[in-house]
Amino acid sequence: MFFVDTVEVAGLGNRSYLAGGERTAVAVDPPRDIDRVIAAAARRGVRISHVVETHIHNDYVTGGLELARLTGAAYLVPAGARVGFERIPVRDGDTTVVDAGAGVTLRAIATPGHTPHHTSYVLQDDGAAVAVFTGGSLLIGTVGRPDLVEPRLTEELARAQHASAHRLAAELPDATTVLPTHGFGSFCSSSQAEGTDTTIGREKTANEALTQDVDTFVAGLLAGLDDIPAYYAHMGPVNAGGPTAVDLTPPAVADAEEIAARLAAGEWVVDLRNRVAFAAGHVAGSFNFEAEGQLATYLAWLIPWGKPVTLLAESAEQLAAAQRELVRVGIERPAAAATGEPSAWVRDGETPASFPRATFAELAGRRRGEDVVVLDVRRASERAAGFVEGSVHIPIHTLHRRLDEVPEGEVWVHCAGGMRAAIAASLLDAAGRDVVAVDDAYDNAEKAGLIVRND
Repeated sequence: MFFVDTVEVAGLGNRSYLAGGERTAVAVDPPRDIDRVIAAAARRGVRISHVVETHIHNDYVTGGLELARLTGAAYLVPAGARVGFERIPVRDGDTTVVDAGAGVTLRAIATPGHTPHHTSYVLQDDGAAVAVFTGGSLLIGTVGRPDLVEPRLTEELARAQHASAHRLAAELPDATTVLPTHGFGSFCSSSQAEGTDTTIGREKTANEALTQDVDTFVAGLLAGLDDIPAYYAHMGPVNAGGPTAVDLTPPAVADAEEIAARLAAGEWVVDLRNRVAFAAGHVAGSFNFEAEGQLATYLAWLIPWGKPVTLLAESAEQLAAAQRELVRVGIERPAAAATGEPSAWVRDGETPASFPRATFAELAGRRRGEDVVVLDVRRASERAAGFVEGSVHIPIHTLHRRLDEVPEGEVWVHCAGGMRAAIAASLLDAAGRDVVAVDDAYDNAEKAGLIVRND
């Protein structure tokens, strides 16, 4: 009898898995904070005997090496991956016994495409395929993107993705559960698809990698590739070199004087509170990355790599959760932190800064009376589907380097739903601009009377 437990890594749009029998189990693509995987094994009452990687990850720092070290598990990594640590190299067709008593085994299938060395693992119960861990190969309704390794390899890897998907479909029964690592909001996915579970049979009818010929599929895949988060450039080398253990102990506490000094030194001070609270009052010069949003993705994307960061949180719990998210993308330790509210984070005699929030309806009303700057911080792929006439377009992940390109005047900044607009508003506010954060769904822009174009 086998089991499969899912370890959600929602902020990054990924999943890790623990699978096994009554006594032993394998961890697949574990996150950096491995205590969650260890806790899952403890709940099952099993020992982690194996840790496997489907590929050298580009979007997060793996916990695989440390998990194997702590548990004494065998660490399996695709043979083609160049790494700087001891591991068991896995090759196409290799079979690993996970729990002999329960008849649970893993069979490796080479599935290049997301990376050249990518490997999927078929979970077998008494020799019968019951699930397949597909990493960044076959995802729900799509495949992992092929452009994260080397631009010159992108088309070759896209074609490999098509072939790998077809190999999985040909070799596995339709009822086989597909368990990908990426595809739940991850930028490692070539497109975003609906759904939380799938099977080989379902993908045969719904996945373009399996319903289109290779040339049509590759052309569509390459045309749809989106921006790559900047921090991805650092993840592969860290994972290949062997990540160190994490330190999630609370950081040093910063008082108002230290917060001001760190801002004066050009360091980043990040306020984790929700965007409503931040707009109402915050430390001047601080940036707003909501703890409840895609904190790790957007902070790691925007912050200059290695820049010290001080975290401001409403509670110790919010701070601890943020630390956990950030170590997953290689932001190891906050330089300092503070909890509470803005009145305690500003020096005596100073007051918190603020800026207004608004809706698209309020923007429409304002534009009829006077000129304002409308700044769209969505990605280019989103803007291609429609934009507010006369708006300036600077994607959020480039804004901190392009603030001087924002025209003079009061800036009304919007995104698709409000979170990225709040980040952008905080960047502009810190730079001394008059800003209004449009905290509204983009679908309401045309309903509010704004002219929306898609040319």
